[in-house]
Amino acid sequence: NCDDALVSPLPSTALTSSSELFSPSFAKLNRRDGAGGWSPLDSNEQQWLQVDLGDRVEIVAVATQGRYGSSDWVTSYTLMFSDTGRNWKQYRQDDTIWVFTGNSNADSVVHHKFLHSVKGRFLRFVPLKWNVGGRIGLRVEVFGCSYKSDVADFDGRSSLLYRFNQKLMSTFKDVVSLKFKSMQGDGVLFHGEGQRGDYITLELQKGKLSLHINLGDSNLHFSNSHMSVTLGSLLDDQHWHSVLIERFNKQVNFTVDKYTQHFRTKGDSDHLDIDYELSFGGIPVPGKPGTFQRKNFHGCIENLYYNGVNIIDLAKRR
Repeated sequence: NCDDALVSPLPSTALTSSSELFSPSFAKLNRRDGAGGWSPLDSNEQQWLQVDLGDRVEIVAVATQGRYGSSDWVTSYTLMFSDTGRNWKQYRQDDTIWVFTGNSNADSVVHHKFLHSVKGRFLRFVPLKWNVGGRIGLRVEVFGCSYKSDVADFDGRSSLLYRFNQKLMSTFKDVVSLKFKSMQGDGVLFHGEGQRGDYITLELQKGKLSLHINLGDSNLHFSNSHMSVTLGSLLDDQHWHSVLIERFNKQVNFTVDKYTQHFRTKGDSDHLDIDYELSFGGIPVPGKPGTFQRKNFHGCIENLYYNGVNIIDLAKRR
């Protein structure tokens, strides 16, 4: 049921634009008063209409019209979204910047449902083409719902600990999922280690995300049982990125955003032996080889789950 009209209840000040011949305050769908829609001072590809949705929401669809009773409408456009109104990300589909088909007249409504929903507070409509006999003209609506999530903020000095009920946790299967938004290019998001030399570490290194894993005894540490896999780039762009780590015995699926790396760990062991706790956002105490001289994470982690446990919600309740 995530299909509420999000623009119509907003105050007119929530709509802003790159420039105006006719004010963006008239740019709500089906509005006929005033100028009947927004038009920029000049019609070119540098113009945009922006909506401040008031809070971070989940967006599933958009709809557009031209300016009421005029020859001004947009025939194609792109969308950009942001949490801050400063750092923008373009809506993509099939790994390409998606171009939406616009209107063929001033008053018919053209509705587009997203293949994948997006989360953000700000949305920009960027006209690419418009009626050759008129100007850029827009009225818009955005459909979605409020977005509730568990978020933890890390300042580069803090970490979040999840402690087991026993002193040693031995697992054949692990699933870690989270979203993160980083302000720096380096920092540990997730770490666990054991007395026998086992460890698993997820960290940002120069804007790339690396997963380090070692299954086996300490004699094999950093030798034939150690694996490091790196995915992504420029992940310190202050946008949200999703991560999923799935391990079953030696088989590991490592996914960052839409890209997955499949690999098998080395060594003879199928299980991961971890001592009594996992740390998120950093390593609280320098430990065994490979765990020191690593920076703590500086940014936000959202919807953090380890083997089905909501770590952030658990920390709040404690």
